[in-house]
Amino acid sequence: MNKIKVLFLCVSNSARSQMAEGLLRYYYGDKFEVYSAGAKETFVHPLAIEVMKEIGIDISHHRSKLVLEFFGESFDYVITLCGDYSKEMCPSFIGEVKKEKLHWNFPDPVDVEGSLEEKLAVFRQVRDDIKKKIDEFVKEVASKI
Repeated sequence: MNKIKVLFLCVSNSARSQMAEGLLRYYYGDKFEVYSAGAKETFVHPLAIEVMKEIGIDISHHRSKLVLEFFGESFDYVITLCGDYSKEMCPSFIGEVKKEKLHWNFPDPVDVEGSLEEKLAVFRQVRDDIKKKIDEFVKEVASKI
């Protein structure tokens, strides 16, 4: 069986899309081939790495990638994870999308100010919300197969 190919996109490919890539690969990697990228290349945020490690997923080896790295490739699904306020800044994918482009509205946890614990709480919430959305997505995709 061919794996379903998914590309997660967000502005800087530092937190939301990295967590989504790690979550989908960890829980459903037997069915999905998964990648992430952004409009600008930065770094994988240390707090994203930390909150993923808390649930047993290591994304410390991930790197921030530009969406241009995937120019000309085809994906079954391309999913943007930008919040509404930055939707215009969310990268566009130029390539073949075989099934569907989706937008999942998640705030950027990197933008949160406050203590380390307050920041971690937001990163954890976004991680958990992305996991719920991924579970729903996988169920929906499975129902179409």
